[in-house]
Amino acid sequence: MTKHSTKRGERTGPLWWVTSIVSWTLLLAISAVIVATIVVPFFAGAQRFTILTGSMRPTYNPGSLVVVKPVDPSELGIGTPITYQLESGQPTVVTHRIIATSENQKGERTFITQGDANGERDEKEVRPVQIRGKVWYSLPYLGYVNTWLTGEQRTVIVVIVVTTLLLYAAYMMISGIRDGRKERARARLAPDPSASNLPNSDQNEKGQHDALAP
Repeated sequence: MTKHSTKRGERTGPLWWVTSIVSWTLLLAISAVIVATIVVPFFAGAQRFTILTGSMRPTYNPGSLVVVKPVDPSELGIGTPITYQLESGQPTVVTHRIIATSENQKGERTFITQGDANGERDEKEVRPVQIRGKVWYSLPYLGYVNTWLTGEQRTVIVVIVVTTLLLYAAYMMISGIRDGRKERARARLAPDPSASNLPNSDQNEKGQHDALAP
């Protein structure tokens, strides 16, 4: 009985429960990060950008990862944060908020932007051709990781992380099933305590018969 109770305690004690909760929480957190930063943008056709300056504090602090979704410029309104090229066709982009709209000499709708932390509006108006999209959602601190990883490195690391998570999840599930089977097997093999607790009258009668036996 002592040995059986100890083995059960290894899988039901406070330390085991804490370890299990921490492990599953970490597993779910990492999975959520991968889904939010890679899977969702991939299937939605969105792009990831890193906030490098404090011009959009406190909405997007430096190091934040912003996921930018393509949008029809005609649907953009005042108050929408957008990511756009500083110069049309150039790779350098900035993320600022639309504070007004205007129209240039060609009759083209343009956008006036400003950083949330800036005291003045941006000098140049933004043309629709410069806009990469509007900010869909953001994740703090993950922009640094996005900047550090190249496309090839990101692919390799994602494959490694996903494989590790799947293997760990499979191990936890198999371990739980195996332990459950062991517990059921122990329960079947354990003696029935009620079998030894016969009524006193039956025990006394059995003792008398034994005494009369030659």
